[in-house]
Amino acid sequence: MVSLLQAVLVCSATWVLWKLFRRLTVKSDLDNLPGPPSPSFLYGNLKQLYSRQSFKFHQSLGETYGPVVGMHGKFGSNVLYTFDPKAMHHIVIKDQDVFQESTWFTRTVYHLFGLGLLATLGDHHRKQRKMLNPVFSINHMRHMTPLFYDVSHKLRTAIESRVSKAGAGANNEVDMVGWMGRTALELMGQAGLGYSFDPLVADAADEYGEAIKKLIPTLAQMHGMQQYLPLFEAIVPAGWRRAVAERIPVRSLRNMIQIVDTLRTRSSAIFAEKKRALLAGDEALKQQVGEGKDLMSILLKANMEASEEDKMPEDELVGQMSTLTFAAMDTTSNALSLTMWRLAQNPAVQDKLRQEIFEAQEASGGGDIGYDDLVALPYLDAICRETLRVHVPAPFRFREARQDIVLPLSEPVRGKDGRMMHELHIPKDTSVFVGINASNTNTALWGPDAYEWKPERWLEPLPDAVLDAKIPGVYANLMTFWGGGRACIGFKFSQLEMKVVLAVLISSFKFELTDKRIYWNMAGVQYPSADPRGERPELPMKVQLVKRDAMRV
Repeated sequence: MVSLLQAVLVCSATWVLWKLFRRLTVKSDLDNLPGPPSPSFLYGNLKQLYSRQSFKFHQSLGETYGPVVGMHGKFGSNVLYTFDPKAMHHIVIKDQDVFQESTWFTRTVYHLFGLGLLATLGDHHRKQRKMLNPVFSINHMRHMTPLFYDVSHKLRTAIESRVSKAGAGANNEVDMVGWMGRTALELMGQAGLGYSFDPLVADAADEYGEAIKKLIPTLAQMHGMQQYLPLFEAIVPAGWRRAVAERIPVRSLRNMIQIVDTLRTRSSAIFAEKKRALLAGDEALKQQVGEGKDLMSILLKANMEASEEDKMPEDELVGQMSTLTFAAMDTTSNALSLTMWRLAQNPAVQDKLRQEIFEAQEASGGGDIGYDDLVALPYLDAICRETLRVHVPAPFRFREARQDIVLPLSEPVRGKDGRMMHELHIPKDTSVFVGINASNTNTALWGPDAYEWKPERWLEPLPDAVLDAKIPGVYANLMTFWGGGRACIGFKFSQLEMKVVLAVLISSFKFELTDKRIYWNMAGVQYPSADPRGERPELPMKVQLVKRDAMRV
């Protein structure tokens, strides 16, 4: 073991020296771009980009330097930060096979979840996506709406029982981010896996669910260590990696190893049960949660019927389970939390939304609003769009250039030497950070009120500048769900989930902020906390039961 560690140190030193040599001898257009100074040779600007309190830093980049910024990564390497529309179009769509996910990201995701959708590239990714696309169709979402309502009604019952204990008219404090996380996990469990993680009406811990919930906070505690995973893999033989990782004296890394073990064990067990039921026939499937209509049952059945060249190996199917569960849980639950937080800040908006929902429920005979009517509610849709514009749940998008390439720009940028650059020569292996928040709140496109949360902006035509920019996102001229071949495959699932949960909660409760200050923490998925250090997700809110008669106009 000692000799292995010595070899690791020698290889690491050699790699650093090579990177330093290349950095000092190879120059590019990126060296000429204006940008913030690098505070560290080891980390460059990465800690500033990834800090939990980095929202102001991200905002300052666009305001100070414009949509094309030169920054630095590990060991003095160049990083391009951009939200220029034409550059994004090439990165996201036209040249997406060149600008691919960073190696450290795909390798991290592989070790966390297995060979799921987020860990594959190129043709492999396209093959997986082709198999998954049908289960996220609008038609399938329509059929899943009653299941979404069933889970949301359980959430309402659970919150109502807690509010009722405080007595009529009392403001009972409820941690809404906790409830949103439990609900999103159960929705994905039932609709996605055909598995129940949480009864909601009673407190019952599930090992798999708890592991998923701990993943993002644990990653945040690792402070970017995962970026060195490709180096670790390059110098540590596969058979030694776990033993070496377990001896690294970092508590968050040891906790992550335990989380991964839990996810792998439970995913395999759920998959085996799903496969057994599918092979036993339709009656066995109907006895399961979701009655065989969940995403994994449909995917597994389609995979069995697919041609040999289109089939996914079982390890990839297992990898999809944790990948999709993780992707659907934290992003949507925190998007819902952000929406609830904004509605509590704006009681007039909350009242207007509640009235729209009441009227739609009455038009539906006093029951749940059907899929087509729900997605067509203009104010509810405007509120969801505005939250996802101003607050991107998953704000980080890094890409790596897999070959030398020329990146055109919408408008020229003046270099440090005064030269106007209409395009940038991007060297192979350059890291590119796409500023999603900056694109969504670009004042040049959205106007001087771009940073303000104003749902009403979606009830009238969007500014011509937004439409003319041709932002390459798949949703509402925004980059929130990315675009191209790696756009979020489940964004329609997420939208339906948000609207069903909001329709049920807003028609039942009134939400207000407490006296506690809420901090939103930048992370792989941003999350709220009442603690400025962001060690524990928390969103305390005052909750009152709503009397419908008092709301009628």
